[in-house]
Amino acid sequence: MEAVIFDLDGVLIDSEQVWDEVRQSFAAAHGGVWTATATRDMQGMSTPEWGAYLVSAVGVQLSASEASAGVIAEMEKAYAAHLPVIPGAVDAVREVASRFPVAIASSAPAVLIKVFLDVTGLPVPVAVSSEECASGKPSPDVYLLAASRLGVSASSCYAVEDSTNGLRAALAAGMTVLAVPNPHFPPAPEVLDQVRVLSSIAELPAALT
Repeated sequence: MEAVIFDLDGVLIDSEQVWDEVRQSFAAAHGGVWTATATRDMQGMSTPEWGAYLVSAVGVQLSASEASAGVIAEMEKAYAAHLPVIPGAVDAVREVASRFPVAIASSAPAVLIKVFLDVTGLPVPVAVSSEECASGKPSPDVYLLAASRLGVSASSCYAVEDSTNGLRAALAAGMTVLAVPNPHFPPAPEVLDQVRVLSSIAELPAALT
């Protein structure tokens, strides 16, 4: 194995609930009606995809680009007040980065990935947002792009994920996948059956060979 590629939301920062709260509040303020499936549907979507979803499925009375820009602005405010880094995540990434090239492959917009890296100071040379790809997770695009920028084959990478769509994306990319299941939005059991499951991100360094 030649590299380790991390998801961000739910793996390194406990942000899935923040995203959910911000999107729900924003939708309610702009004429939308939250649906029972909206939260899970949007997990893994790229910024253009979930912006369009807020308009088409939730009924937000804005353009897709206006919806996504508004939500991202609220997320920046939330992170400025408190960046919810998962306990043990920074130490785990530092230890892994001392042994492997590392990257982030995230559905988060680039501006929020940068906030995380600026605050933590982690040595992550490659950070890819699915904004740069044709499709978000569960498409493998963002993982394939991250591997390409690291200069390694996807099949020689570990991927670290927490959600159903993220796990599917990494599996579709042909990577060796380790799951740290999100306790708020547990991955589908049939997907977890295909990967190695860790109880916390702190277990990751010891799990890599």
